[in-house]
Amino acid sequence: MIRLERVTRTVTSGAEQLTILDAVDLFVPAGQFIAVTGPSGSGKSTLLSLVAGLDAPTSGDVFLAQQRITQMREDALADLRGAMVGIVFQSFHLIPSLTAYENVLVPMELANQADPAHHARSLIEAVGLSDRAHHYPSQLSGGEQQRVAIARAFANRPSILLADEPTGNLDTVNGAKIFDLLVGLNRQRGTTLMLVTHEQALAGAADRQITLNAGRIVADVMPRAAAEGVR
Repeated sequence: MIRLERVTRTVTSGAEQLTILDAVDLFVPAGQFIAVTGPSGSGKSTLLSLVAGLDAPTSGDVFLAQQRITQMREDALADLRGAMVGIVFQSFHLIPSLTAYENVLVPMELANQADPAHHARSLIEAVGLSDRAHHYPSQLSGGEQQRVAIARAFANRPSILLADEPTGNLDTVNGAKIFDLLVGLNRQRGTTLMLVTHEQALAGAADRQITLNAGRIVADVMPRAAAEGVR
């Protein structure tokens, strides 16, 4: 479902070339929940951006569902991303002038989905916000806004969900709720979930955990919690 082949990403900083990712090889099968961990500056968010097609590697190739996205034109890449990728950011990126329901509905209408109103309502219900559907982002708590963002990420029925520190701006209780929601949707819908997190407790619940350091994968393991769950 996701494949990276010798992916390197470098940027220019002054007179120096900084290597953010260094010849990364990675394969993530369909439906797997993979956690990406590592210290700040190790390349975690860059990895997600490359998988999402929001950034391009300096060298190497990225494949989604056997389609090589590395050399795709931006319009084709946007269509592919809209068809199969949902993204949840640490900052919620909701449209402040739209209600929770409308933030989920509008992407469906733009994509000309069948019966978008019904689908939007079902997603708002799935994230437990039926009674807050017609509130604006400014009227919602951080946890509630993140739930709206997750519902919106599922608006296009993605086969891949990418989440970049989705609990980072939340307290412990709301962070746990958001994490349970992401994993629940992964399990129920068979969505491939790639989660960037610095919280080891969350990473330990994944099917698989990779650790980045200085732009390289230094560990690729099945956490004990996941391993025990499949025995």
